[in-house]
Amino acid sequence: MPEISTRPFIHYLLAAIIIPVYGIQVCPFIDSLTVAQVAVPVAVAVAIQFGLRLLAIKTLIQPAHLEVQTARMFKLEMALFTLTAVGLGVFNWTAYDFPLESGLKVLVGVFGLGFFAAVDLALKQERIVALRIAETGADLNPDADAYPLTRRVALFAAASVLLLITIFILLVIKDLDWIVEVGDTIPLMEARISIIKEFIFVLAVVLPHTLNIIASYSKNLKGFLANENRVLESVTSGELGVRVPISTRDEFGIMAKRTNHMVAQLQDRITEINLTRDVTILSLASLAEARDNETGQHILRTQRYVKVLGEHLQSHPDFAEYLSDETVELLFKSAPLHDIGKVGIPDNILLKPGKHTIEEFELMKTHAQIGSDALLVAEEKMGSSSFLKLAREIALTHHEKWDGSGYPNGLKGEAIPLSGRLMAVADVYDALISKRVYKPAFPHEKAMEIIREGAATHFDPEVVKALDAVESAFRDIARSFTDAEVEVA
Repeated sequence: MPEISTRPFIHYLLAAIIIPVYGIQVCPFIDSLTVAQVAVPVAVAVAIQFGLRLLAIKTLIQPAHLEVQTARMFKLEMALFTLTAVGLGVFNWTAYDFPLESGLKVLVGVFGLGFFAAVDLALKQERIVALRIAETGADLNPDADAYPLTRRVALFAAASVLLLITIFILLVIKDLDWIVEVGDTIPLMEARISIIKEFIFVLAVVLPHTLNIIASYSKNLKGFLANENRVLESVTSGELGVRVPISTRDEFGIMAKRTNHMVAQLQDRITEINLTRDVTILSLASLAEARDNETGQHILRTQRYVKVLGEHLQSHPDFAEYLSDETVELLFKSAPLHDIGKVGIPDNILLKPGKHTIEEFELMKTHAQIGSDALLVAEEKMGSSSFLKLAREIALTHHEKWDGSGYPNGLKGEAIPLSGRLMAVADVYDALISKRVYKPAFPHEKAMEIIREGAATHFDPEVVKALDAVESAFRDIARSFTDAEVEVA
């Protein structure tokens, strides 16, 4: 990270150049010295200061807790520049017998440069802290009583104005003394030009430093707002596993902490809602199964069959775009409601131990439409959602057949939603390996044979191919959620 070392070096180099020129501008005593007598002590003092800074960074800044690094950086820079100013004042007093007034003028100039450098380097350190927090996941502890950024900016503006006024006053005093001293020996126009140059020099030093600090504040604020907006955008799109790095202890740190708390609470609420939804689904599905000749394990098996098929087909070019991770998870959640419409079938038909008559079978087939209609009512009450849409598709279409001979609407081929085609394979496979009043439980191999024979007539051929690929997973699921009615050999 070269900027970390380059930025302070530039500040110190500028100080070594500006301080001698400034001293000559505001102090007639310094003006009486040679360039070497002015520049060399300043260069040596700044070099010593830079060396002390490197040592202090390693011993006072880097080992410190992230919470105090920014404030400590500001105090360190101010202390170093103040020490340099005092050192130069003492040197000029002992070496050249400078009066106290001259030392104070040098102190003001060096202190001013130190103030700009300290603020800028502290803001840079704040960005470094933010980067480390983002990398490590650590957080600062925001303090409601911490000095707010808005007040810090106002204080900087006030200090900058005060510094500029002080320097201008020193220049005016020096120029008045100079005019009195030279009297009429220098033309008035030449004196005016000389004074204007001094004021332009001060502005040329102070204005870029001020703009640089404003840019630093803006960069830090932009970084925080970018993190805040990134998290809010993620939350808006449904991604709740995000957080705002808490990299300051001011009002923005408090804002980040509250945002994270809000997202965490929202995640807890959604988790609770999803859990309630899942329990409700299983309860409703179990209620439907309880009236049928099937078991609750049938629900658990079929929803896992559907998930395995969906995950395998995610790599299929015809289905990859549709079968996102979210959609596969929704299929898994929705599958238990495939036979919810059976609650509307009379017991004498639903629980009939023998073969249905043609009329009874026609009535039995209406469970697909009954389930779809019931879920449509829920969808209209609660608003459209991907979950309810898939659940309704599955309930309505899982008895449709690839060749169009299924029910309730005789859909054919790809007109049957993929959710219904997946459920058809899962439901029939489980029915085949399960004992029913009208048939024995078939072994896995026999069930696979029957489904393969139904490819392109009863089932989507691509879904059957997927079943061939995940055949062992189907067998494992059947074994994991088995009951006495299932044949998995």
